Amino acid sequence: MSLKEKISSDAIEAMKRQDKDTLGVLRMLKSKILEMEVQLRTSKGRDYQLSDEETISVIASYAKQRKQSIDAYTEAGRMDLAEQEKKELEILGRYLPRQLSREELEEIVAGVIKDTGASSIKDIGKVMKEVMARTKGAADGKMVNETVRARLA
Repeated sequence: MSLKEKISSDAIEAMKRQDKDTLGVLRMLKSKILEMEVQLRTSKGRDYQLSDEETISVIASYAKQRKQSIDAYTEAGRMDLAEQEKKELEILGRYLPRQLSREELEEIVAGVIKDTGASSIKDIGKVMKEVMARTKGAADGKMVNETVRARLA
């Protein structure tokens, strides 16, 4: 079962359980996935379906929006809205790969720096590209950037 199919199946289950929060998040997520498929169909053919990796990137992007909303609502003192966004983020987290710990990420970054021969901050782009390819959604881009910068500085 593909990730997209699992999301659809879980949406049906949420509907049966009358879980409005989960259902709302999954419907929005399905909409984002469909939007990306339609966008890619112009270049990849009219029957194009997202792969699981592409679906994960859509989910990660949507989760990032939720995190930014949490920060904005917290700064504005709207804790009620921040809590709602946290619930949505938790639901999205069920469909994302387990996030790497700081130590695991540092180990990957060290390996990439060694493999690519990077020696200065000028090589950050090359290292970032390879680390992001190896982690495939299991690490936040901001955390990757901070770790790479610290290693190359």
